[in-house]
Amino acid sequence: MQPDVSTELRHCDECAIAYAAELIRAGQTVAVPTETVYGLAADARNSDAVARIYAAKGRPSFNPLIVHVADVPMAAKLAEMNDMAERLAKAFWPGPLTLVLPVRAEAGLSPLVMAGLPTVAIRCAAHPAMRALIEASGAPLAAPSANRSGAISPTRAEHVLRSLGGRIPLVLDGGQTARGIESTIASPAADHIRLLRPGPITTEMLARASGLPVVVSGSDHGIEAPGQMESHYAPSKPVRLNVLSAEREEYLIGFGAVSGDISLSEAGDLDEAAAALFAALHIADASSAERIAVAPIPMEGVGLAINDRLRRAAA
Repeated sequence: MQPDVSTELRHCDECAIAYAAELIRAGQTVAVPTETVYGLAADARNSDAVARIYAAKGRPSFNPLIVHVADVPMAAKLAEMNDMAERLAKAFWPGPLTLVLPVRAEAGLSPLVMAGLPTVAIRCAAHPAMRALIEASGAPLAAPSANRSGAISPTRAEHVLRSLGGRIPLVLDGGQTARGIESTIASPAADHIRLLRPGPITTEMLARASGLPVVVSGSDHGIEAPGQMESHYAPSKPVRLNVLSAEREEYLIGFGAVSGDISLSEAGDLDEAAAALFAALHIADASSAERIAVAPIPMEGVGLAINDRLRRAAA
């Protein structure tokens, strides 16, 4: 069981990054913003540090972690970058795309990161805080979302504190995250791209950049990457989807013409809705209503990722 610790909140500036890097080098965990959600970072080469991530989150040991890197050369030291992986990295890094690739034998990563798989999930984030922390610590950083396992992902520092306060030493406050939905996860092959988790980089974007068909991976492959558990991103209250009007004791999250108690986007903008999704679920979960209802979201573009998160939240 993770012992209680004093959790410090610091504004994400140069001094805070330097302090966070000291904690990383000492084998501790630090919550840090990315452009998607807040991540709980530790040195991906240090098994004791990675174990602290699993313990703080209560995360199942079979659920692998994403390793954040500074650039393609750092990624290439950890994973076998085929031609298509390099092409996708050139198109979307730094940014919200995670590539699942064969791990190098000499990578030096903790086996806990891969959760027994022969592959590793690699991402080069765009957020300056994550990039600065990698540089200052000199380490590739394992960093799943900074929340209790299976719960609503954090897009603000206050969400992290509510979920992990007393379990981690430091939260770097970088304000509201811009994207609000976790990264797209893809596995590139020579003749196709397998989509393991939808996200801000859409299937259309992957197809255009690669010139290859994008195949949505089914559950028959088992868990190959983070975010594939059937119940995930879940509030404490039951969730009902594709709702046009709320029933008694329901908090309605609207979209477009469906106004609700709060709206993901009154204009029906899917990018705006993605950025607002987890914050809206946090608000609804904290309300006095007994249940949560969510308006229909189109299954197009980033709407695929929004519906994926909502389906798992309601499972």
